[in-house]
Formats: sequence, structure tokens, C-alpha cells
Amino acid sequence: MTLNKIEKGDPGVSMGSYATVLFVLGLTDRLAAVADPRADTLGRMLDEERLPRRIRRSRKTTDREPPAA
Repeated sequence: MTLNKIEKGDPGVSMGSYATVLFVLGLTDRLAAVADPRADTLGRMLDEERLPRRIRRSRKTTDREPPAA
């Protein structure tokens, strides 16, 4: 029943079950790619959308160094 859920892409299946299937099929080298952020183009696009468009510097005068004498 779990294998059927994996084949259908059911999101309720645990990562342990996916790891077991990959192990049985001899594809354990692909397990590292599951969590690789470089392979997640949609996730990267969503992260870039959340970034601020413009970053402003603080106007605090305490951050500035005193003028050199």
C-alpha cells in the first residue's frame, strides 16, 4: 500500500519510505539530491521573490567613523 502511495506521489509518505525504496532499487546516490537546494528551481524563485527590492542604509550617526585628523 505504501509503495502504491509513493508511485502516486502522495505527500503523506515518510522520507524513510522513500529512502527504503531508493535503497532497494540501488539508487541511494540520488537520496542526496532530494534535499539539494541547487536542484530546487521553484524554491529558489520563491525565495528571490521574498527578498526586498531595495535595501536602505541606516541613518544613524553612531555608525560613522570620526573624520581623520
